[in-house]
Parts: sequence; C-alpha cells; structure tokens
Amino acid sequence: MSSTTVAGLPTEDNIHRRAITAAGLLVTLGIIFGDIGTSPLYVFQTIMGDRPVSELLVYGGVSAVFWTLTLQTTIKYILLTLEADNHGEGGIFSLFSLVKRRGRWLLFPAIIGAGTLLADGIITPPISVTSAIEGLKILYPGLNQETIVIVVCVIISLLFAFQQFGTKVVGAAFGPIMLVWFSVIGALGVAQILHHPGVLAALNPVYAIRLLVEYPRGFWLLGAVFLCTTGAEALYSDLGHCGRKNIRTSWVFVKTALVLNYLGQAAWTMGHVGQPLASNENPFFMIAPKWGIVPLIILATMATIIASQALISGSYTLISEAVTLRFWPKVRVLFPTDQRGQIYVPSINWLLWFGCICVQLWFKTSEAMTAAYGFSITVAMLMTSILLSQYLRGVKHWALPVVALIMLVFFTVETSFLIANITKLLNRLGILVFEWGLIFMMWVGYKGREIKNRLLKMTPVADNLPTLQELSTDPSVAKYASNLVYLTHSKQKGRLETEIMYSIMRKQPKRADRYWFINMSILTDPYSVRYDVEELVPGVAYKINFKLGFRVQPRVNLLFRLVLEEMSNKGEIDITSRYDSLARHHMPGDFRFVVLQKVLSYDNELTTKERFVLNGYFFINQFAISDQQLFGLDTSDVAVEKVPLTVKPATRAYDLMRDPPEQEQDPVPASALQAETLPVKV
Repeated sequence: MSSTTVAGLPTEDNIHRRAITAAGLLVTLGIIFGDIGTSPLYVFQTIMGDRPVSELLVYGGVSAVFWTLTLQTTIKYILLTLEADNHGEGGIFSLFSLVKRRGRWLLFPAIIGAGTLLADGIITPPISVTSAIEGLKILYPGLNQETIVIVVCVIISLLFAFQQFGTKVVGAAFGPIMLVWFSVIGALGVAQILHHPGVLAALNPVYAIRLLVEYPRGFWLLGAVFLCTTGAEALYSDLGHCGRKNIRTSWVFVKTALVLNYLGQAAWTMGHVGQPLASNENPFFMIAPKWGIVPLIILATMATIIASQALISGSYTLISEAVTLRFWPKVRVLFPTDQRGQIYVPSINWLLWFGCICVQLWFKTSEAMTAAYGFSITVAMLMTSILLSQYLRGVKHWALPVVALIMLVFFTVETSFLIANITKLLNRLGILVFEWGLIFMMWVGYKGREIKNRLLKMTPVADNLPTLQELSTDPSVAKYASNLVYLTHSKQKGRLETEIMYSIMRKQPKRADRYWFINMSILTDPYSVRYDVEELVPGVAYKINFKLGFRVQPRVNLLFRLVLEEMSNKGEIDITSRYDSLARHHMPGDFRFVVLQKVLSYDNELTTKERFVLNGYFFINQFAISDQQLFGLDTSDVAVEKVPLTVKPATRAYDLMRDPPEQEQDPVPASALQAETLPVKV
C-alpha cells in the first residue's frame, strides 16, 4: 500500500508564508523578545560595577553593547540563523536534524548546545525577577535582601505551579505588556539622551575597541557585555511560534528601544563622572522620574515573568524533541490546551523550579547572579555556530571561502566572550555540574539506544508464514486476542525482530485473528505524519510503518485507530469481531498490545566503554516512564514481556566445554583411576 498522510491529524503549517499583521507582531513581542528585552535591567549596571565613572567606561560599554547586538543578534540570528528553519521550526535540535547527515560528530555540538541552554533555564528567571524587585531599594534603601529573596521565590513558585494549566489565557496579554515595556524603556532613554546628546557618539565602534585595549582589564568586561544578547538563542528556539517575517519586523522596534534605553542609562551615568555608583543606584531605574519608579518596577516584574515563561516553554519543547530524537529518557508530555505547540513536561517543570529556587537562595542578589551568568549561553552559541556552518555549506551550498569568513568573525567574537566568561566558572560550579549532567544523560541515552538498535536480530516473516497462518486458525490454542499488536524497531520490509516471533510462537503461543506490527521512525520535519502498510501474511499479519515529524507525539492508540478507520473505509479490512455473538451486532474486535521490555543480560562480554554506556543507559531509564505511557497505551490492554538483551554473548566458556584446549584433553592416568577405585564386597 502506498504512503499516505493520516486523516484527522494536523499537518505542517508553513508559518513563514503568513502575511505580517499587527496581531502577529504583537504576539511576537510577547513570545520571542522577553529574555533579551529585559536585559537592560542588569547589563549596564554590571558593566559599571563599583568602578569610578569615566567617559571611556561609559561610552565604551554602550558601544560594546550596541555592536554585540548588531553582530550576534541582528546578523547571526535575525539574518542568518533564522534562515535555517526546519519546516518552520527553529532551535538547536531542528538545526541538527537538517545537518546530521554531514557527520556523526555533529551529535556532540547538538547535545552540548541543548544541555547548556537548559542549564540557562535555572538562572534566567531568578536574575530577571530579582533585578526587577531590587528596584524597590531606590525608594526603600533599608529594604532587607532576605525579604526580596522571599518575594522572588514566591513569584517563581507561582509561575511554575501555573504551568500545568497552560498559558493560553495569560499568553494573550503578553504582547500588549511587552509593547508597553519596550515603548516605556525607549521613551525613558530618549528623555535622558536629550539632556546629554553627546552620548550618541558611543555608537562609534572605536569606543568599544578602546575599552578592550586601553581600559584596565577592559577585555574582561566582555563577560558583562555579553549579557545583552543572552536571549538570542531562545529567540531562534521560538521561531516556530511566530515565523521569520514577524520576528525580523519586530526586531527593528525592539532593537531601537533597547539601544535608546542603553544610551539613556549612559547619559544619566555621565552625570556622575569620577565616582562609582551606589549599590542601590541601578541606572535602569534611576533614569525614570521618582513618581514613575513604582509603576516601572511593576511593569518590569511583569516583563521578567514573561521572559521566564518564554524560556520555560522553550525548555519543554527542547526536552520533547530530545525524547523523540532519542537523546532523553522517556518522560510524560502533556498538552494543557488545544493551542498548537503548547506542551507541559511535569518532570522538567519541577526540575527547573528546584534549580531556580536553589540559585535564588544561593546567590540572593542579582549582582551575584550576573557573576555566574552567561557562560552556558556562550557555549550554546558556539555550538549553534558549528551547526550553522554545516547548514550554510551543506544545505545552502554557500561557497567555502564565504562560510569560512563568516564563521571566522562569529568564532572570534564568541570565543572572546567565552574566555571573558571563564572567570565566572568558580561562581557557578553547581550549575556546571547540572549542565554537564544533562549533557551526559543525552549522550548516554543516544549511544545506549544506538548499541541496542544496531544489534537487533531480524528474521524474515516469510520463514514463519505457514506457522503464523496455521496458528491464527488453530482451535486447539486459546485465542489470545482478536487483534494482537506489537511495537517493532524493524524498518526493513518483510522482516521483524526474532524476539517478536519467539513471543508469538514459543514463549506462549498467542493465537489471534490478526497480527499487527507497528514501527515508528522520525522525520527531519517537525509536524508531518505519514504511513504505509505492508501485508505480511494475506488477511492475517500487517506491518504499519509510521513516519512522524520530530514534534509529533507518538500516540499509538490514536494513530493506529485512524489508520484502521481509513483501511476499513477503503474496504481493505473488516474490523468486525469474529466472535459469533459480537459479529451479529457488528461489534469491533478487541485489541491487545504486547510491549517487549529489554533488560541487560548477564551473558555478555562487553568492552569497558560499552558496559559503561549500557549500564548508564539502563540506570537512567529506571526513572523514565514506561512504553505504555510514552505511546499513549495507558488505557489499553497491554502485556509487558521482559527480553534479555545479549549484546556480545559470552562464548568462551561454551567453546571450552564444546572444544576444550588440547592440554586439557590428556587422558587421566590409569593409576589415578585405580587409586580412586573403592573396594567392592561381593
């Protein structure tokens, strides 16, 4: 039967073809730019630190921020990386799906980039919300930091607790709030620039160069400058929500507002030349009139919650794709609303919540957090650059010298940021352990499954065809089910795992009217759903090969039912029960699923690396959900059978028994036999 799509399921919607609308731009502001849009809260304050204010420091800092936004965000992500969409979807796993055929080594930048991006998810909400709440110190200098910590913990806890209900209702307000946010911060910047228009000279890149070369330890200030572009990677991950056109158009407004605000902070700071800023003098809040500080704090808090929400949602999407691409153990993925792409992953939600609370309690202040923030995102950006170079060369077929020149610029900039952020490693050892734990889990998950799948033993169904036909109609065997369904890893036509045939015919003979074997493979595009059906034994055994986009949930019950309905409507099968009493009432036949659960056999001779990987793989999967839950079979009749996985049989002992070494075949001396002979009385 020819390949077809599954009726009743959503097909891919090419979001890039949609016309730009005011509503689309508003949604884009709310979903895409939350993280990068709240960076003015802490970036310029971090650059200034406790250093005496000077023209070189102020102008050089703003110049470095402007050109970082231009090179990294505008050129790399807005212009280049957004072109690398996978049927409308973005993110590092989408990019990996496009280029993975260019080399197995690309697995490493993909999982390192994903792991570091997830690790960023436990520090972005605390630093953003804390920066907003700390604005109260301007009005109340004696405000206890412990009080701020408690308030931030409550806000973060409520944010994560709300995730299980979805964000469809609140999401409708994200766009208008962020429109007000960017308009306000841009207007505040303009008001200060009018008082000190000379600050516009800071847009000259010479000031950024002078800051790095002439200012004492100026190069290390790049660690603070880099914070202005930390939301760029999340921007690419959320491409599928809004589309390339809306993002690029909105960025013109967003960048203008950001640059105006940074210039406004610089203009205000120039009024304090020769002295360091006080600890409660955050230039972001100081450029507002005194009556506007409290409304600005409220607005900033809402904006930082939106920024946190975007990053949390992106983390869910990343883990969902990692599960589908076999990088992550099976976890429960829920759909709290009917909105496309909105998912909820309980295990990741509470893992991120725990990490955020730990970060908040450990660092307490936004200043301490900025000393640990940025390293992970720098690594993620470098990994994206590696994958992007393969995309431009292998998919877009750009000339090698052009790609090399572009990558030379990005690698130089990002390596400089990485070196400047290395000083933060000692401040973030706990986060470092967390992110490399994530990376290790992805690597072990991928390699462990690879070893399992590589060593699957297949057998032609044709060899068992007569037996399967006879078993199906043998009245001496009690009927196991009308329709018996197995999940198979076999992608080869006419072949199945030997374990499946053993389960049907030998472990416990399983008589059924029909046998169904379902295989699922992953497509590089995100939302396609296709299938084809093989008739292995006429009227008795069928194999359905599903080909699912990497963002489609593998809900076997739903997919299988829709295929059966299509086959029945075409007259290809009759799903009516064959029990006489039920057939008279046209009742459909019953279905039973058999899931084969692999366990590591003791009968193995493995290399040290293989044993390490497989032991790690099976240990991690102890905490994963079952196949019944993953494939949506929770409410079905499911039988689970454990199958020992023998990777490399321990043949040496068997060979010794069958063909012992020559020195062990010497006959036992007769004298020895005589010596052991017991006397027998007659």
